[in-house]
Amino acid sequence: MDSQQQTRASQQPRDSNSSTSIAIPFLSFIAIAALVLVPSASPSFKNTLSIIHQVPEGHVGVYWIGGALLKTITEPGFHMKMPFLTQFEPVQVTLQTDEVTDIPCGTKGGVMISFGKIEVVNRLRKESVYETLLNYGVHYDKTWIYDKIHHEINQFCSSHSLQQVYIDVFDQIDEKMKDALQVDCTRYAPGIEIIGVRVTKPNIPESIRRNFEQMEEERTKVLIAIEKQKVAEKEAETMKKMAISEAEKNANVSKIVMEQKLLEKDSARKQEEIENEMYLAREKSLADADFYRVIREAEANKLKLTPEFLELKFIESIANNTKIFFGDKIPNMILDQRLLGNFLAEEVSRGAGTKMKADI
Repeated sequence: MDSQQQTRASQQPRDSNSSTSIAIPFLSFIAIAALVLVPSASPSFKNTLSIIHQVPEGHVGVYWIGGALLKTITEPGFHMKMPFLTQFEPVQVTLQTDEVTDIPCGTKGGVMISFGKIEVVNRLRKESVYETLLNYGVHYDKTWIYDKIHHEINQFCSSHSLQQVYIDVFDQIDEKMKDALQVDCTRYAPGIEIIGVRVTKPNIPESIRRNFEQMEEERTKVLIAIEKQKVAEKEAETMKKMAISEAEKNANVSKIVMEQKLLEKDSARKQEEIENEMYLAREKSLADADFYRVIREAEANKLKLTPEFLELKFIESIANNTKIFFGDKIPNMILDQRLLGNFLAEEVSRGAGTKMKADI
């Protein structure tokens, strides 16, 4: 028995050594295969094999184990996970633009057109990442953006004519698509926020496009004619305003000249009135002075009419007379000096009274 036990004991180390020697090359082969295959593998396969992974900025990390979505959400940076068992995907939570291309649709009149590209600017809220991915998967935007855009464009085209889609209401398609997408996302996927929609001009049949171009050319010609007419009207209105302005200016000048002449006439009239008043005042002053002089002379003459003064004047007049009469009739020719003095006094008094009445 001792020999058998020794034989078994000697065999066991050899067996363990042989298994270890087999495992080491196998593990080395796996490591080498991983180093060779992982760089050339797909991102999802690399995320499955890798232990350390990186979440880029503007993204969050989500994880699956056995196909079940975990509630664990990681922030940007380096993180660790179980290889092979845990699957990792970065999900963008910042603004992103999804381009939907080649969208065919039929108009209300049966004309087939296609939109070459429609851009949808959207964002997935960080707090709604788990619920959105749980319900719609990583490619949630295919359901609520790509497929939804096809549906809404077809609905819009089927209810509008080609004229409306291509020209009349084309400027409203952006807002209509944005509102339609946001309504359904708010109802079924609240984490998706539609920021804006940009729609390019649809592609229409060449013959119809030429007709639209001709219509646009004719419309442009009409607009040019209307603008020319407006320019001509503006020029005529400007000329009219200029003529009115010139006439008003001339009228104002004439009015000013007339007012100036009237002022000159009025000044001349006032000057003449002043001169007349001055003349009347001067003449009145002269008349008053003459009246006063006559009155004073009359008073002086009245004072002079004394018998002595008259006798003196009589003697002076007799003395100046070179003729001397002699005879019996001389008393008849020579008046008594007293009678002559009284007569002269009465005449002087009568003459002064008549002068005063005339002046009054």
